Amino acid sequence: MANITASMVKELREQTGSGMMDCKKALQETDGDMDKAVDLLREKGMADSAKKAGRIAAEGVIASYLHMGGRIGVMVEINCETDFVAKTDAFKEFAQNIAMHIAAANPSYLTAEEVPEEELNHEREVLKAQALNENKPEHIVEKMVEGRLKKYYAENCLMQQAYIRSETDETIEDIVKSAIAEFGENIKIRRFTRYEMGEGLEKRSEDFAAEVAAQVNQG
Repeated sequence: MANITASMVKELREQTGSGMMDCKKALQETDGDMDKAVDLLREKGMADSAKKAGRIAAEGVIASYLHMGGRIGVMVEINCETDFVAKTDAFKEFAQNIAMHIAAANPSYLTAEEVPEEELNHEREVLKAQALNENKPEHIVEKMVEGRLKKYYAENCLMQQAYIRSETDETIEDIVKSAIAEFGENIKIRRFTRYEMGEGLEKRSEDFAAEVAAQVNQG
């Protein structure tokens, strides 16, 4: 059995963000092999995240982000279990990164379950018509529609979107699971609002010459 030193435990904790006792136990189980201990903690962290996801998360932060000189603004509420975690720089940075993602990716909904049934049915009809227009056999049209609906969710639902700062195919849901493992608490994105300057307003389209003439006449 390898001698597990305090410096080894400290190094493992810095690499994984896990608790001191968890780090010590992982090193003991892997006979002091740092790489194996890292893998063990990560595997355990992701497995435990499913259990932690059922716990009440009533603390947290409301993060904001402004982009393009204030032309796009985001506010997002992200919850955790304790005020201690909510006040950490790491949690605040996590919330800020989610706000930045929302600004860039412009999701319409938080989850697939939030998409209104009416909108979903309309999307299904459009996708079905597209498949039929491509002369696809009727018996595979439904499968094609469901497959394309996943793409719709990935484009419009925050939790299903690919995280903009990830070099892999990690979704926001994956990032949240990783955060649960890192912070050791249940983490939930509760709600968000995204504003874009002029959104929903009709742009003014008066004839420039007529506008100039009107100003001259007023003079």
